[in-house]
Amino acid sequence: MGRRRPGGSAVPLSEAYDTALLDLDGVVYAGGEAVPHAVEALGVARAGGMHLAYVTNNALRTPDAVAEHLTELGVPAEAGDVITSAQAVARLIADDVPPGSRVLVIGGEGLRVALRERGLVPVDSAEDEPVAVVQGYGGPEMPWGRFAEAGYAVARGLPWYASNTDLTIPGARGIGPGNGAAVEVVRIATGGRVEPKVAGKPLPPMHRETVLRTGARRPLVVGDRLDTDIEGAFNGGVDSLLVFTGVTDAEQLLRAVPEHRPTYVAADLRGLLTGQPEVVAEEDGSFVCGGWRASVSGGELVLEGPAGAAAGAGDPLDAVRALCGAAWSAADAVGGGVPDAGKVLARLGL
Repeated sequence: MGRRRPGGSAVPLSEAYDTALLDLDGVVYAGGEAVPHAVEALGVARAGGMHLAYVTNNALRTPDAVAEHLTELGVPAEAGDVITSAQAVARLIADDVPPGSRVLVIGGEGLRVALRERGLVPVDSAEDEPVAVVQGYGGPEMPWGRFAEAGYAVARGLPWYASNTDLTIPGARGIGPGNGAAVEVVRIATGGRVEPKVAGKPLPPMHRETVLRTGARRPLVVGDRLDTDIEGAFNGGVDSLLVFTGVTDAEQLLRAVPEHRPTYVAADLRGLLTGQPEVVAEEDGSFVCGGWRASVSGGELVLEGPAGAAAGAGDPLDAVRALCGAAWSAADAVGGGVPDAGKVLARLGL
């Protein structure tokens, strides 16, 4: 059973945890540009002694390229600070095939470098005698013919791997198709009879890769996606922080199934630098946080704000935390359903 309300922390999260396992797209940057407040917040967390590691399902770029980009944005990083789904899937393949095996690559340079790191040989055609095929995000300019090569190989019975299956990826112009969409193209072309082995978040191979490479003892997963970052933390048995700078909004959070419920919630990465207020469960079934009281009545969420809230007082995120307690507990109750959140979120402007 997942948590029924967000957790609290009396000290800043950057002090409570030794390592932040940070997602990149939608958390640190979007479309190549830094997310507001990310550079400053990460700088303060690092100066305070927190180890920063960058964990991404995006298999397109190499760790060197990602570290260079982060450094250019003002977030100093080295290649060893970056863990990608390409690295996780390369280890997964290397565990299954002999050293020196050829692997058909449908993706970018990040996949190729990761495969070579594991002693495997990337090839471009199903006619190059590969023993396996792997898909990873190849960017918006990926030629259609690459999907055809994957389809030919999978149809011949070659083992099929995917770095991740995120259907979308955030960018400067909005949300675009991710590697999961490309995987679906190959699945449809091959009749849907075969499933790839997937390495990326939220699955165990990615968590294993992250722990092996960072040596984190008390990590905090930081992400913007419930179905990858937060579920990956749940599967790994570690705490998580959801930020609202990417694909997840407050309504999706309130409807989260147990494995998608984060430990903490923040607007952006400044949440690393503060504690988190406790969400208190009252005897009457309501939940209180920062003066906000949330409950369920008639299948709808009800929110009572602190004095002066109508004039803008009170932190809306405290309201969201209280609402999480009410919504999650109601959803988990015997015969309970997900309460409607439309009215209260409209009131909060969320």
